Amino acid sequence: MSQAPRFEGSIGSTWRESQPWWPPQPKASAGAPNILVILLDDVGFSDIGCYGSEIATPRMDALAAGGLRYNNFHVTAMCSPTRACLLTGRNAHSIGMGVIAEWAGGYPGYRGKISRAAATIPEVLAPHAYASYAVGKWHLMNMDEYGSAGPHDGWPLGRGFNRWYGFHGALADQWNPELFQDNRSIRLEKTANYHLSVDLVDHAIGDMRDHLTSSPQRPFFHYVAFGACHWPHHVPSEFIDKYQGRYAEGWDVVRERRFKRQLELGIVPAATLLAPRNPGVPAWDGLAEDTRRVSQRLQETYAGFMEHTDTQIGRLIDFLQGMGQLDNTIVILLSDNGASPEGGAAGAVNARRNLVYEKETSAYSLSRIAEIGGDRAFNHYATGWAQVSNTPLKWYKRGNHGGGIRAPLIVHWPKAIKSAGQIRSQYHHAIDIAPTLYELLNVEAPRQLQGVEQLPVHGTSMAYSFDQPAAPTHKTTQIFEMLGDRAIWHMGWKAVARHPKGQDFAKDQWELYQLDADFSECNDLASLKPQRLAELVKLWDEQANRYQVYPLDDRETERLLDRTQAAPRAHYDLLAGMSRIDRHAAPDITDRGYRIDARFDSNEAASTEGVILSYGSWFGGLVIYVMNGHVHCEYLYSELARYAMSAPLPVTGPVVLSMRFERKTENAGVAHLAVSGKELASMDISKTWPINVLTCGMNCGRDGTAPVSDAYVQPFAFTGSDLRVRIELEPSASPGSGATRALKAALKEQ
Repeated sequence: MSQAPRFEGSIGSTWRESQPWWPPQPKASAGAPNILVILLDDVGFSDIGCYGSEIATPRMDALAAGGLRYNNFHVTAMCSPTRACLLTGRNAHSIGMGVIAEWAGGYPGYRGKISRAAATIPEVLAPHAYASYAVGKWHLMNMDEYGSAGPHDGWPLGRGFNRWYGFHGALADQWNPELFQDNRSIRLEKTANYHLSVDLVDHAIGDMRDHLTSSPQRPFFHYVAFGACHWPHHVPSEFIDKYQGRYAEGWDVVRERRFKRQLELGIVPAATLLAPRNPGVPAWDGLAEDTRRVSQRLQETYAGFMEHTDTQIGRLIDFLQGMGQLDNTIVILLSDNGASPEGGAAGAVNARRNLVYEKETSAYSLSRIAEIGGDRAFNHYATGWAQVSNTPLKWYKRGNHGGGIRAPLIVHWPKAIKSAGQIRSQYHHAIDIAPTLYELLNVEAPRQLQGVEQLPVHGTSMAYSFDQPAAPTHKTTQIFEMLGDRAIWHMGWKAVARHPKGQDFAKDQWELYQLDADFSECNDLASLKPQRLAELVKLWDEQANRYQVYPLDDRETERLLDRTQAAPRAHYDLLAGMSRIDRHAAPDITDRGYRIDARFDSNEAASTEGVILSYGSWFGGLVIYVMNGHVHCEYLYSELARYAMSAPLPVTGPVVLSMRFERKTENAGVAHLAVSGKELASMDISKTWPINVLTCGMNCGRDGTAPVSDAYVQPFAFTGSDLRVRIELEPSASPGSGATRALKAALKEQ
């Protein structure tokens, strides 16, 4: 651990005989630039206008016109690992982030938290007088540490940032997010036209404004990690309406048009081929009319979401310009992985339910088409549109073909980039961002930080490419692995194995591409060059051992279930007014018996009201509340299935209110409502969640941002006194049944 500096003054009997001394403060080098990193979520290679898209992104395009675009830049196939690479300059597995944080396992490469042996950019820059700020998605912390009590060493403030305002995991509801500020959860007070992207940029501008007014002599590093454009695709309707009818010709035609524009822009080489439709993507012309209608609206909404995000980025740039700071700010914009296939072949109005619970019917989708993009939808487009986003590449997020890992990258810094508007084609990766910044700032990553020996920085600086467009890449090798998918790039050649979940890893078929001549990986040379392929596979194994990739694991949310069952917690005690329990840390009541006991002092029964306990949202949740002298319990399986019971609350004074769920069969049971031990109501629940609610956490004494019930207006705070709630869990169903089996079946279909 670091020690306090030794006092170097002198101390006499009074101040007159003493010499004061102050520890030296970090000083920035003359002209040190600010740094703004803008990270997009699930945005495909072609989604920005200057990368071939028809979507209006004038502010991102302007950054490219005043800077550089990279067309051979790569990331990991999912978000948490990319973020870890970006912020540390190390390969993700080597620092414990080989997969998204929720799917952490008990192995060094999969801790779900950045190792202390890998200093982050803010930690490296702090001794050089930089102040660091972050807004938006973190997703770099073990879910065991989401609670208010921490530990907080893996939160943004524990990894070098001075401020943070954002959210921990994925699937952020843009209309009703569950947010954190610094080291605590907050209760969001929404404005009438609230949207998360607007809120994040408001806070980012506030951070920069405060910095420039309080410490103008110091530079800043600001990390702006949007939830956009990850599903749910939520955006004001006026942005959706701009694209009405623009996608009527379907994904086949739109993809061909993007590809043609990419060739014209030079963003892909002239010899590039357009990859064929991915398996499982139907021809647009073969779809039913109703399916096409819904699918168009889903894509119109995504396009509107992209344009809305571009508008918010413009607000950031305008602020810097207005403060005279834009020319002295390195702006780096990228996406964390390729476009997402999680909407399935047809897309969905409620992708959350469609992905895990049950398949959405076309009739349902059509009946809810007007809700797409709004707060009562959790929408995601179809895989056909995901491949459009990844034009001209094959496959998607989660996989290590180009569609999963080739990402847009824009760098804007007028001070050092003199060939504005050009394209750079050197091969680079997210781990190369940090060393690029270190070279530009003339700083070195420490060999030891707070008593911990540091891993070497694995990345290669890209700074040479700023003024050397034809220079060969300085990078030689880059390894990839995600959920068993494996790939390696080495000196222009790429070997990649797409791993079907559940298949023996030894049976995976390796492919070989000469990437410099085959941008879209359309010409598999494995059978023609078996020796080269064998060399690359051997190199992958060597790198995998070096960077903690083993053991290979193709499980997804099952890892979370295994972990929860390995460390069971029998009961939870909650108090009114407590901080929200995050959805990933809340009690797991799926497919098991449980009991909820609420104790409180009631006023007159008719005057006591409010939410006793809420869990989830209107997309799926559980709420117990008092209204009009009655106690009510609602269990929301999804927006299609709601179960409710109520009974009079006949007592005043001390009250013991109980709700007991009795599991009868797989994902079904009976709920009983009792007051002071006397059963007053019951209800059959024929469908219970196959996994814990995927949106919103648990609150005691109030409802959250998105209410579970429409019977009241949130927060509908409880007016009784001394509210205490205990949740007691029975043992979970056996691993071969119930939640685990339902989840595995659902995931197998994806």
